[in-house]
Amino acid sequence: MSSTTSSAPPPAPLTTCVRGAAWVAAWDEAQGHHVYLNDVDVVFSGDTISHLGPGFDGEVDVEIDGRQRFVLPGLVNVHCHPSTEPLKKGFREEFGNPRMHMSPLYDRAFMLQTDDAGHRAGLEYALAELLRSGVTSVVDFSAPYEGWVDTLASSGIRSWVVPSFASSRWSTTDGHSVDYVWDEAAGHRLLAEAIELASTAEAHSSGRVSAMLGPAQIDTCTADLLLSTLEAARDHGWRLHTHASQSLVEFQEMTRRYGTTPVRWAEQIGLLGPDIILGHAIFIDDHSWTRWPGSEDLDLLADSGTGVAHCPGVFARNAQILEDLGRYLRRGVRLGIGTDSFPHNMIEEMRSAALLGRVASGDVTSVTTGEVLTAATVGGADLVGRSDLGRIAVGAKADLVLVDTSHPAMMPLRDPLRSLVYTAAERAVSDVFVDGAHVVVDGEVTTIDVAEVAERLQRHRDAAEAQSARHHFAGLTALQVAPLSLPGPVAGQQR
Repeated sequence: MSSTTSSAPPPAPLTTCVRGAAWVAAWDEAQGHHVYLNDVDVVFSGDTISHLGPGFDGEVDVEIDGRQRFVLPGLVNVHCHPSTEPLKKGFREEFGNPRMHMSPLYDRAFMLQTDDAGHRAGLEYALAELLRSGVTSVVDFSAPYEGWVDTLASSGIRSWVVPSFASSRWSTTDGHSVDYVWDEAAGHRLLAEAIELASTAEAHSSGRVSAMLGPAQIDTCTADLLLSTLEAARDHGWRLHTHASQSLVEFQEMTRRYGTTPVRWAEQIGLLGPDIILGHAIFIDDHSWTRWPGSEDLDLLADSGTGVAHCPGVFARNAQILEDLGRYLRRGVRLGIGTDSFPHNMIEEMRSAALLGRVASGDVTSVTTGEVLTAATVGGADLVGRSDLGRIAVGAKADLVLVDTSHPAMMPLRDPLRSLVYTAAERAVSDVFVDGAHVVVDGEVTTIDVAEVAERLQRHRDAAEAQSARHHFAGLTALQVAPLSLPGPVAGQQR
């Protein structure tokens, strides 16, 4: 038998045409923002957009009637924790700790623990939510577990794995102060493991998995670990992604240690730059809660080109807010949007970003819906280093979202982006393509059995709640920390 391989050329990629799309949010490179186009054909061959304009007369393999469709670029979620957050639904909505400046991170946020199987169930559930809400690219910041990369790849989404590690962990014995349990050697060991995992992920056969390195939080890592991570990331061409200025507790701890703000300390050690993403960056020097002298942090972020992952929803639940989105954008901060916690619904997160930005500024003109779309698309693509994502333009990746403009929640129709963001959300999303692959069809995710995953996640959630007291410093149960929202016959028992 001959060992030679066939010289036959590979089959030509399928060409798909969204014919006569009523509305398209197309990218105008010269103006630097999205613009509306009406009654145009959006054509992609394989994984790349090949035509945008009226009257396409080339050969087509698949044609989609676009007369009642709004086509927008796939959304880029730059920060979330999809393996752990879905099972906290019903638990984490209103339990920020007033004795920790409203942050739940240090005494209760991690009470519901699960195993690798539970992490995979949470990830699949979150990925279905993400895809249904138009997310085609996601940055997954998680502690590594078995099956992580394969689960991401099998969903059809484009992803960045960010394996998390640190030099210390948070602890509390009283619920109002934080102790740091340090193990610097373990931090460096976990960094080495993260580098190995990230390298393996990037070699995945799907071709849709990329990587970053994720020192967990700026306050739980030594300067040595952070700089070692940055060196490794740059050697591999990866981004560094960490949490910084995410709570007043952290801000006060960093000013106690170093006499300066988290952002200024990062700048002093060389941890700001275009290949670095800070999760949240809310509590900066001139935030109304910090009462710190000066107003330099925002300039440092903007002038260094450091990226900021803005996730307004989870902080609003804890009565916390970035001050304010429009100000960050006007100063030139490179900013993308993420969901962080549940729900992993990117369109609802965009709504929160717009509304809370106006509330924080007291100015309805402070941030526009178009600016929010840019942050959720091109802004996110910029942070992950991909100029071919987050935009509808010839040569860009065929990551596309089709919205049904005839859906009742979109009607009456005047401005489809506003109708989608402020009213319809994922209910009007009919189809999603990633790399040209049709992963959401008629509103249903084709790659995930959502009903089966939801049942599996419920079992893991119930098991986690039964063991919740083991993960609270005073031995309180989840029901004691977060009572049900209404009193009733089940208020004193697990279900």
